[in-house]
Amino acid sequence: MRRFLVVLCFANVLVAVLVGGHLYLARRLILDPGVPSPARGILLAALAVLAASLVLQPFAERLLPRTSARWISWPASLWMGLAFCLINLLLLSDLTWVLMGAAVEGAGTGAARVRALGVLAVGLVAAGAGLRNATREPDLRRVEIELERWPRALDGYRIVQISDVHIGPLLDRRFARHVVERCNALAPDLIAVTGDLVDGSVRRVGAEVEPFAALRARHGAFFVTGNHDHYSGADAWADRVRELGIRVLRNERVTIGGEGEDVFDLAGVEDHHAHIVSAGQREDLGRALAGRDPARPVVLLAHDPATFPAASRRGVDLQLSGHTHGGQIWPFRYVVRLATPYIAGHYRTNGAQLYVSRGTGFWGPAVRLLAPAEITEITLRARRETA
Repeated sequence: MRRFLVVLCFANVLVAVLVGGHLYLARRLILDPGVPSPARGILLAALAVLAASLVLQPFAERLLPRTSARWISWPASLWMGLAFCLINLLLLSDLTWVLMGAAVEGAGTGAARVRALGVLAVGLVAAGAGLRNATREPDLRRVEIELERWPRALDGYRIVQISDVHIGPLLDRRFARHVVERCNALAPDLIAVTGDLVDGSVRRVGAEVEPFAALRARHGAFFVTGNHDHYSGADAWADRVRELGIRVLRNERVTIGGEGEDVFDLAGVEDHHAHIVSAGQREDLGRALAGRDPARPVVLLAHDPATFPAASRRGVDLQLSGHTHGGQIWPFRYVVRLATPYIAGHYRTNGAQLYVSRGTGFWGPAVRLLAPAEITEITLRARRETA
């Protein structure tokens, strides 16, 4: 019942945004500029079809064969990105008109036409640049993090993190293969996959993740679930990821390294909101850290950075997360900030540290604007001696 209510509330909000957003676009880009008939009718019909594509997309991705569903998924995704850019530009222009003391309604069709053309031009450029950023290879981001308790024998230990890959209707095995090749070329000590590996059930997408079986690192590859993995069936996906030779950490930990002081604990938890989606599954940080040697450093894999405040109070040295996509499309990062202060990059609190990846793939609109995708090479350093 709880899951049904969550889905129902989300669907209602989505429909309201979808309808309201497209009515706003119709008003500002077609009706206010006084587009004459029959062009007005054609444009309004085209806008309705594009809106319908956003409604049809999730059904197509679940009911149609993958090759057929892509004919709906890609146009819908591209339109979602362009519409987001257009709406933000129109809102900015409305605010500008208000600040200038001119009422939008009384400015005349000539000014409205100029504004519509300008917004369309800038929106197309922004969406085009965002599409290029989303579909090109992820940036390699190199980060050095000094940890107070890190063993000197492990100074220079390298973890390659990928997150939010979102293999599914849009990104397939070709993208997965490219990511694996990039990771392996770095010859890391450990590979961390911090959730949202997929969008879609094992039945539909299971074959597309096969390239991840080739991930290679000295101490192996590890995976924790993200919210989209739970939407897609976390238990089935955990089994599938294990088949690929990747260790799944579900509220548990393992010891990494040799013996004595040359070791650290690697812990992993379920997604922070797993209990909302998956009955019987929830983040359990206490269970993941139970029984460990408190003198030993611990690196925590947690998809959602919202886990960090609790982790920092429990003696976690470093948490690796994703989830936010760095906002993915500017200025959406400021909306994300309403939910979490940890958007992207390196943070510190209570002596603990957090790194939040902007994600390796994309979700929803095939657009990344001022939030490039990344594969992250994290080099861990022991505390430097002070003179």
